[in-house]
Amino acid sequence: MKAVLIVVGKTKMSFLNEGFDFYLQRISHYLNIEIIVINNIKNTKNLSHDQIKVMESTQTLARIQSGDFVILLDEKGKELGSLDFSVFLQEKMSAGLKKVVFITGGAFGFSDQLIQRANEKIALSKMTFTHEMVRMIFAEQLYRALTILKGEGYHH
Repeated sequence: MKAVLIVVGKTKMSFLNEGFDFYLQRISHYLNIEIIVINNIKNTKNLSHDQIKVMESTQTLARIQSGDFVILLDEKGKELGSLDFSVFLQEKMSAGLKKVVFITGGAFGFSDQLIQRANEKIALSKMTFTHEMVRMIFAEQLYRALTILKGEGYHH
């Protein structure tokens, strides 16, 4: 199975980039993962939050294929502990899915069209994180889930 993480905008804080890259390198030992960065929408001063969401989601939808299993990382999604997330991931691997696409939204979330396309929504926490922080937090949790599945000692 291949995993894809689609994110909106670049991470500006170097410490988040370093942490994200650290976990991506570790993940690559277990899973083929691709990162797709959707460019921030320019000249947003005269646009509503809904217009920005639609524009970001349109770019995101263009990167998704019809057979992809799409999971939105959304604060309104199903909450899973780390062990539960590893079981969730194992179920997707065992189902024979070729590609699972995880998507983080921009600052204003997802458009209705992207929400309708999604197969699942999962939350990383009840708390709200910046869309830049979510990348590193998700990468760490994905790495943790993979080590749980392999029976390795990272997760105590």
